[in-house]
Amino acid sequence: MNTPTNVIIACGGTGGHLFPGIAVAQQLRSMGHHPVLLISQKEVDAEASRKYGDLEFHTVQAIAKPPTFSPRMPGFLWKMLRSYLTCRSIIKKEKASVVIGMGGFTSMPPIMAAHYMGLRTYVHDSNAMPGKSNRMTARWCTSVMLGLKEAAKHFPGRVCIVTGTPVRDELNNLPTQAEARERLGLPQDKTIILVTGGSQGARNLNSMLIDAAKADPEVHYLVIAGRLDYERVNGLAGGAPNITVMGFCSDMPAAYAAADGVIARAGASTLTELSIIGKACFLVPFPFAADDHQTANARVFADAGAAVLCQQSELTTAKVHDFVHGTIMNPTAREAMETAMRAQARPEAATTIARALLSE
Repeated sequence: MNTPTNVIIACGGTGGHLFPGIAVAQQLRSMGHHPVLLISQKEVDAEASRKYGDLEFHTVQAIAKPPTFSPRMPGFLWKMLRSYLTCRSIIKKEKASVVIGMGGFTSMPPIMAAHYMGLRTYVHDSNAMPGKSNRMTARWCTSVMLGLKEAAKHFPGRVCIVTGTPVRDELNNLPTQAEARERLGLPQDKTIILVTGGSQGARNLNSMLIDAAKADPEVHYLVIAGRLDYERVNGLAGGAPNITVMGFCSDMPAAYAAADGVIARAGASTLTELSIIGKACFLVPFPFAADDHQTANARVFADAGAAVLCQQSELTTAKVHDFVHGTIMNPTAREAMETAMRAQARPEAATTIARALLSE
């Protein structure tokens, strides 16, 4: 397609929606097209709009749907209407010809607006168990794009395309391990385990992993605690020389590159990034995730031999140490898990999605 296409990408609310949307935008720009990203008012979105200043962002209201018979339903419907009208105005102003939502309730109003304007519409779901909002939004979509093939059964009667989940450009160009450790002030001569809770639900995981780290002085633990939990977790670490606590890491490529293994939640975006870079991981799904979708994600990778799955209720120091010393510090076991993890990757995901958006 020679004529530049204007594409609306609704992707705000959480990192799991935002960063794949940015990856699609980067791909579209590299192909000579004009992406416009719709994000929420949340701080994670504001940070991204500042970091990726070469992309165009618009802020729209994201509204989570309450239970059907909730007294909050009238307010939800009113806000949804206002968001719908705002999105319709942006679509007209930008002269967009196609709209994609990367998931969550930020996606629903622009996709509805585009559908009723006669445009092609798509929704992308990264999880093995799709979210309620995406299952609702799919009814207004030309087709549904999936990060994992296991999700297709949850969209009966819809055209589904398994694309994989896109990752940002910087994750395809990691620094060397030595460079990464120097940038983050980490030791060069230790096994390093990265602990990250993702964009939500890290508090209990942080506490448990600090206990495990204190009992494992020969291994260095890099714990990305989240800004709201940093002071508490840093206090729990108590200055232990083998624990580095960060509230937020603006250089995740370096954090991934520095680590020998990863302990993480099982959000789809995190798993996609780990598969692209081929890191062995120990997955502790967030127990309160909607429809327990993180367990469904983790099970796909664990069944493939690409990860260890451990429910938070079953997490112990012994299980952490078994992963670290039995897998990460065992070259044969670690290589097998890394190979299995890389086999789950779809590095062409952003290109596949971009080409689908540009097709007539």
